[in-house]
Amino acid sequence: MTINLSEKALKIIRKMQQNELNESIIYEEIAKFAKGEENKETLKRLASEEKAHYEIWKKYTGLELKPQRCKIFRYKMIARILGFTFAVKLMENGEENAQKEYDLLAKEVEESVEIRAQEEEHEAALLEMLDEESLKYVGSMVLGMNDALVELTGSLAGFTFALADTRLIALSGLIMGISATFSMASSEFLAAKSEGRNDAFKSCCYTGIAYLVTVALLILPYLLFGNEYYMYALFVMLGIVVLIIAGFTYYISVAKGEKFKPRFWEMTLISIGVAVLSFVVGIIAKKFLGVDL
Repeated sequence: MTINLSEKALKIIRKMQQNELNESIIYEEIAKFAKGEENKETLKRLASEEKAHYEIWKKYTGLELKPQRCKIFRYKMIARILGFTFAVKLMENGEENAQKEYDLLAKEVEESVEIRAQEEEHEAALLEMLDEESLKYVGSMVLGMNDALVELTGSLAGFTFALADTRLIALSGLIMGISATFSMASSEFLAAKSEGRNDAFKSCCYTGIAYLVTVALLILPYLLFGNEYYMYALFVMLGIVVLIIAGFTYYISVAKGEKFKPRFWEMTLISIGVAVLSFVVGIIAKKFLGVDL
């Protein structure tokens, strides 16, 4: 069957055959530790479909390929650390980038059109069936992280000029951050209770943990730099803010299919804007109150 194919088409088919084999094994491996029987069954169905596609491409290449163990291990680790929904959708996003290859292949292999349609429709429907508990509480995590980023970024920026001492800034930020963590978590608990939700405690835990982790990361530069290098600590802290926003926004954009850029720029501009404003307030307060630490 390969004699009627161009070298370019054959190369594309080999690549797709390899991907289908890798993904069928990745789905099987993730199914072993994914929580929920429905999730396990959905992942197994996806694995079966990918293996069927592998067998179709095998007819054209005549090759029995071996799985790429490093890639399989990487996605297994991503699934364990960041959740199987994120890992699976990240992997499927890679397939979306193969659209041009499918268009080229369709000119020589009519069967590729059918496979592409199945990838876009059936597998997309199966992916929507995945139900991971942690994604239910993304709103709670966003609430905790957003509040910590805006409130603590502004406070630390203000403290930086007003106190001009990394240890004092870290101490002030830590006290405020821990107090705010309990305040935010309890507010989330009461809000969930008032809505009649049975998961109020779990929701407040997600909010509190997201807030506390953010607090720890933002205070870290002030603990690492010497007392006189408070401005360096400030710039590193602002860099961490951008990285946190970028990382979490990317996670949400993949796991929940939301757009990355609008959310990223919105959160970044708010956090940095508050930090700049608070820094100015710190300068003004120190000057007019006549405080010299």
